[in-house]
Amino acid sequence: MRRENVHQREDVMAVTILDPKSALLVVDLQKGIVSLPTAHPVADVVAHARMLADAFRKHGLPVVLINVTGGAPGRNEQVRHTGQFPVGWADLVPELNRQPQDHVVTKTTWGAFRNTDLEAYLKSAGVTQVVIAGVSTSIGVDTTARQAYEAGLNVTLALDAMTDLNADAHVNSVARIFPRLGETGTTKEIIALLETGHAG
Repeated sequence: MRRENVHQREDVMAVTILDPKSALLVVDLQKGIVSLPTAHPVADVVAHARMLADAFRKHGLPVVLINVTGGAPGRNEQVRHTGQFPVGWADLVPELNRQPQDHVVTKTTWGAFRNTDLEAYLKSAGVTQVVIAGVSTSIGVDTTARQAYEAGLNVTLALDAMTDLNADAHVNSVARIFPRLGETGTTKEIIALLETGHAG
């Protein structure tokens, strides 16, 4: 089945199903990160993430808002920030319209499962599937998706609700990695499944 090219992926299959107990994971849509130059307009990514969050809340499904405040300590070749981040850098963007029932996870590694309460929270809520959005596609989103898959969860990636600082890295995750972890879809397709599966 061929559908509209979403962020440079062609010939993808639309997401087929959402489990009755699905959760939305919004990765690193925080002030310090959305201010960086991205491969796609970040305002569109944030707008789509907000649409997803509103839809999940409407149906009484968990919304998890994730931010990052540091990095793993291991050595690497790329120069990275090692000092204090500016005040407000890790604050979630207000467009997400955080609600009291939303669960917030602060991570210090690429993925949202390691050294956080995320997996325990999802299990306690009976969640069997996650929909993932955010920045960056090849880092926070990709790693969180891999960890969710390894934890036995069904995974859906909202392609128009994510972007990367590097266009090639984004395309690599979308075209080569995500199909091995789950299904991909647009915000519109995912919300349509929510409406169909949770009507009434």
